[in-house]
Amino acid sequence: MNIRPVTDGDAEAIRGLWEAFDVEIPIPQGFQPETWAQAWTDLRRHAAEGVGLIAEDDSGPAGFAFATALKGERSHVTDIYVRPDARGNGLGTRLMAEIAAGARELGARWVSLNVQTSNRPARTFYERLGFEDVEIIAAVPLDALAERTGEQTPAGASVGAVIAQTDDQAAIATHVGRFVPRLFRSQATVVSAPQNGWVSVTDEAWEHDPELVGQLAQELSHVTGSVVIALAVERGRFVRLSAFERGSLLDEYFSVPGAYGPIAPGDAVALRANATVLGRLTGADPALIRAVARIAESEADLPPGPELAAQLADVLGLAPPRSFAEAKADPEAVVVAH
Repeated sequence: MNIRPVTDGDAEAIRGLWEAFDVEIPIPQGFQPETWAQAWTDLRRHAAEGVGLIAEDDSGPAGFAFATALKGERSHVTDIYVRPDARGNGLGTRLMAEIAAGARELGARWVSLNVQTSNRPARTFYERLGFEDVEIIAAVPLDALAERTGEQTPAGASVGAVIAQTDDQAAIATHVGRFVPRLFRSQATVVSAPQNGWVSVTDEAWEHDPELVGQLAQELSHVTGSVVIALAVERGRFVRLSAFERGSLLDEYFSVPGAYGPIAPGDAVALRANATVLGRLTGADPALIRAVARIAESEADLPPGPELAAQLADVLGLAPPRSFAEAKADPEAVVVAH
């Protein structure tokens, strides 16, 4: 077994292990899932400024561990994972020992980490190494909180579409059957017939969790190497668009950046549509994109969510997002059961 520092050339090896961890330990409901592009950006920074390690055996990449640069007197372990068939021989302990050595060289006196309460094996492992609970993050579904506090939850249906730049409906259906079960729970996904060189995908799970739209869009873009657009109306009120090419997020637009709480001014600016980029990806007129893809502090200052999404889709030459029932009723659509 060899443990060495992570380099930029280890991206695909790390990705395979990272995706395996994501499947084995799904993110809790209500928490924002991280895309691979976002994860690798952070992991590269940790490897450069903090500690980044990869373990290899005769079968290939066997595990990894990452810790941040110094935060006061503390370094934080952000990620650690060991391939299932490589467990049981002390590799996890060796990785943590190397993390400790690297953190000490940074000048740290403490090492911290996060672990899901449901991940009992990991908690037992960390407790054996001396980690103690110092903070607990609690979460509750908003509907449950509203019910218990007597508040009314704002009504509004969410709809979403993942729109791939291709005429190959069968290939997209195959990819959907492969990736959806790995990304989120769903009974079925609808793959529509191509229109104007684009194939649209709709999933029933998005009506309850529209944040999942972008996950599938990025995976389809990565596996197909093509342009894929995620377009959603969240809670019937807010419009979000994400544009991917070859798996990389190139642009993101959100009609009301502060809809879910205050955000930094710089983050709000980042959620403005980049008309030049979207124009290049879709062939649309940047001036028309700028005219339609406006952001505001309140939804009252914009057209209703479904109307705004339809306008944006029309400018980009795409089919607007529709409900799962509507997509399923299309006689030319392919329904992929999971």
